[in-house]
Amino acid sequence: MSVPWEELAARGRDRYEDGAGRVPDDPDARQKQLVRMGAAAGAVGLALLMDGRGDEAREWLCRSAQRHRESYEGAPPGSWGRLIGAMKARLLAGDLDGAAADAAWALDQLDEGVESPIGRYARALALLVLGRDAEAEPVARGLTGAEFPADVAAALAGLAAHDADGYAAAVRSVLASFEERDEYLEGVPAADTVLVLQALAAPRGLAVELASPLLP
Repeated sequence: MSVPWEELAARGRDRYEDGAGRVPDDPDARQKQLVRMGAAAGAVGLALLMDGRGDEAREWLCRSAQRHRESYEGAPPGSWGRLIGAMKARLLAGDLDGAAADAAWALDQLDEGVESPIGRYARALALLVLGRDAEAEPVARGLTGAEFPADVAAALAGLAAHDADGYAAAVRSVLASFEERDEYLEGVPAADTVLVLQALAAPRGLAVELASPLLP
């Protein structure tokens, strides 16, 4: 599969720079613009990562994390995707210190009683980033049966339990689900969730050998 990574990166850069040139003062309009900029920066970073341009990718992915975090101020209640976006971008960038800082911040925003699947996902991800695996495991297992991809939930639970076989089967299933797609987030054909899971798996000694056109 031949992918014009530079073209995709340039398209994301244009969207980001256009947004940066007209960030409004109104809080609601501002948060909407910032989250769009975060998504655009993430697309640039992911395209550059897929193209083997790691240093440039890290710069854009960290920028994406910053915009997602800034967008949370003034966002509607329950905008847990902003927390996830910040943490995922840091993990993709390999910025583990930044990921830990964003995870601690995310937990401060999440009420213990958050019951939405996306809120539980944010909590499980934050706990895993911080190495609080014993706390993360029941949260991840609680995603099973929810309106949430079962294989992603299983991968998170496998990481938390240090279950090598369970994680391996789950992450391969997640990759297969990406390979079956016709459309990708921000139009960048990459298995970003798999990359995030593998970033969490590596320090636990659980990373799996994977090969796919959707991975760098």
